[in-house]
Parts: sequence; C-alpha cells; structure tokens
Amino acid sequence: MRALPVGDRALLVELGSGEEAEALHAELLRRRAEGTLPAVREIVPAARTVLLDGLDDPARFAERLAGWEIPPLTSGARSAIEIPVRYDGPDLAAVAELWGVPPDEVGRIHSSTVFRVAFGGFAPGFGYLTGLAERYAVPRRATPRTAVPAGAVALAGAYTGVYPRSSPGGWQLIGSTRAVLWDHARVPAALLTPGARVRFVPEEQ
Repeated sequence: MRALPVGDRALLVELGSGEEAEALHAELLRRRAEGTLPAVREIVPAARTVLLDGLDDPARFAERLAGWEIPPLTSGARSAIEIPVRYDGPDLAAVAELWGVPPDEVGRIHSSTVFRVAFGGFAPGFGYLTGLAERYAVPRRATPRTAVPAGAVALAGAYTGVYPRSSPGGWQLIGSTRAVLWDHARVPAALLTPGARVRFVPEEQ
C-alpha cells in the first residue's frame, strides 16, 4: 500500500490488487460510520486505488494509514440488490465458446455468482462488478459497437457491468435488463453504489 499526495488536501492510496482496494474502501466506510475516521469529504474507489479528498492533514493520515490492519472482505449482512436479466445478448455464443460451455450455461454461471460493486465510472450509474472466477475473464470486443442499448448486461476482463444508458462500448453483451441504473429522483440516484452486493436473476426468455 502506498499513499501519494494529491494537491494540498488529498491522498491517492495505491493497492496491490482490486481485492485490496475494495477491502480498504470497505474499512474506510466502516470507520467513517463509527466516527473513528478523520474528516474526509470524499472517498472514491477505483480499480486498484482509493482517493481520499478533503483531509485536513494528508501527511498525518498517511502515517496512520500505514499502521492499519485491513480485514479481508466479508459478505456482510447487507441484502444483495437483485437485477432481473434476460440472457439474450448478441455476444452470448462468443462468451460461451470462450468459457467452453453451452450458451445456456453462461446465464447459469453468471446468475449463480454474488457480485460486489468495486467502483463506479464510465457513465453515471455504471458500476464495475467483481465476483466471477478468474477463468471467466473475457477480452473486450476487437471492434467496439457504436451504440450499446441501455440495460445491456456485459462482461470485460474480470468485470461485469450494466449500461445505464445507450452509448458506444466494447464489452461482451450477454443479456439485458429493465432495471433503472440511474434515476435523478432516487436517493441515491445510482442503483449500484461501491460496496453493494448484486445478484442477477434470470427471466424467462
């Protein structure tokens, strides 16, 4: 773990893996909820980093952070968000071939996994979900699509994601959902926030 200063009041903490970044993010949220975390305006997780912004004394916090013991991630008591999905994506057969399974097995494997939102990005409401075994990692498409429909359930590398709105994209599309990922009238507006657990529930074709 390495803490780098960002401006006068922020730290960028670099971790050795995505799992370590998720564990640190969870620990920061736990300590903030308990009132044992120094004042910080924002905690922003990413693939292998966590940004802390609005610290009064970043150097002092970095010294304290170096002595922390970060517990591993646990499933926790928080209920998983369920997202209904039809496994009907145009890349389903290609993913099945990469996995070495029949196409209908892709949905079974994917829906039997409990995911965790590691971090958000790309577009409002888009969450990068981890949980699939490493052997199920798939490459992005060689040629990205100019328009991916809202609600597309997709895979890229070790991540699963759901497109909150129509946009270009190069992820492998395995399904679709009617769930609303981003709603300004909802609090929070994003359905999938960092740390949340997620399950995909198959719908009848």
